[in-house]
Amino acid sequence: MKKKLIIGNWKMHLNTHDASVLVHRLHITIPVHRSVEVVLAPSMLSLQPLSLEIDRRQFKLAAQNAYYKDEGAFTGEVSYDMLRDLVHYAIVGHSERRIYFNETLEVVREKTAAAVRNGIVPIVCVGDTSQERSEGESKRVVHDQVTTAVQNLTSEDISNIVIAYEPVWAITTFDGVVAKPSDIQDMLAYIRSIILDLYGAQAAEDMLLLNGGSVNPDTAAGYFSLPDCDGAIVGGASLNYKSFAAIVAAAYQVQHENPDNGGQ
Repeated sequence: MKKKLIIGNWKMHLNTHDASVLVHRLHITIPVHRSVEVVLAPSMLSLQPLSLEIDRRQFKLAAQNAYYKDEGAFTGEVSYDMLRDLVHYAIVGHSERRIYFNETLEVVREKTAAAVRNGIVPIVCVGDTSQERSEGESKRVVHDQVTTAVQNLTSEDISNIVIAYEPVWAITTFDGVVAKPSDIQDMLAYIRSIILDLYGAQAAEDMLLLNGGSVNPDTAAGYFSLPDCDGAIVGGASLNYKSFAAIVAAAYQVQHENPDNGGQ
């Protein structure tokens, strides 16, 4: 039985004090559900203090980024090896990393492998821009992103990754439009078919696929009800504890209404 996986990506927001306050509010607002795993991705600066504050039965932590070398003369970088005792997950290849910091397909591939190598579950973000969508290139772009990201992974490794479809054309940061559930389902099903071709039916069935665009308390339930949507990576709405709690509640409600999907 799959859990729903809900990830709050705080991006470059909140100093260590404010991050602690938000965690406290989330702690008293979000119940522990066996069928929903809640992950918080604060800034790198806040990871260590929050690792001491959180109840790990209630929340897991994720890094927003890391460098793919385990150690070396790389001034200012933090490796996955350094993070292995702090985080359970790491976001890899987020659209903002690809767009603002010029992360290539090859860099995302190396980061994915480095996370797996260090016992951290990579949340590999893939997605198409408005221009790529208007030119009919969406599936080609996503195919290239997925196949390159998993290129160095074995059939055993593939069970330890998550893929998030980030429709860049639907992300608020880029003045996106709200993504229709049918658009999300179509692409998630396509991603699952790629994994099916590469790693077989069991890997494709077991893999968690997330939606990374247009997720808020009003839209969440519609996305979570999709056959191939196993959760969400949430941006701006994760900074508001009431909004984020409502998204987690929507995930639980969908699981509760569909007993085949999970637990309690």
